[in-house]
Amino acid sequence: MSDATFDQGHEAPLNLGALSSEDLEIVSTLAQDAVFGIGDMTWRATERRFAILLNRFRWEDHDAATRRSRPYERVRSLLVIDHVLGVSSQGIDRSDKDMVLSLLNIAFVPTTEGAGHVMLTFAGTGDALRLSVEALELTLKDVTRPYEALSGKAPHHSD
Repeated sequence: MSDATFDQGHEAPLNLGALSSEDLEIVSTLAQDAVFGIGDMTWRATERRFAILLNRFRWEDHDAATRRSRPYERVRSLLVIDHVLGVSSQGIDRSDKDMVLSLLNIAFVPTTEGAGHVMLTFAGTGDALRLSVEALELTLKDVTRPYEALSGKAPHHSD
């Protein structure tokens, strides 16, 4: 008996959670190169919830699309971080409504007793968001059907 492969599964929307750094590595990999506008971010301080509506590149389908010579796809996904106590940014001008960010990495930097910082780093700019959290709890959920990537290409960057 051998392990199942992704090709043996069926296409389904992602609905993943992260409660540990190991979980977060998987979510980060699948969210890498997601793009979104400044207006697609929201922080609800009273709910202690930060969310971003992303246009996520479907990395889980990359190899299959290449082998089948079919278009690369993106999907609208909701990235939600809970237990957020504060948000700070570097290099992000929230007043620039035309600014588009490309997510490079999501990481967790622990501080004390489960608390820490969720760090979102963006490609090409060095811009970043730091979310101070009471505990790591993050979800990534696809909310639309996949659509053909407008560029027709897989993302590539030197970061």
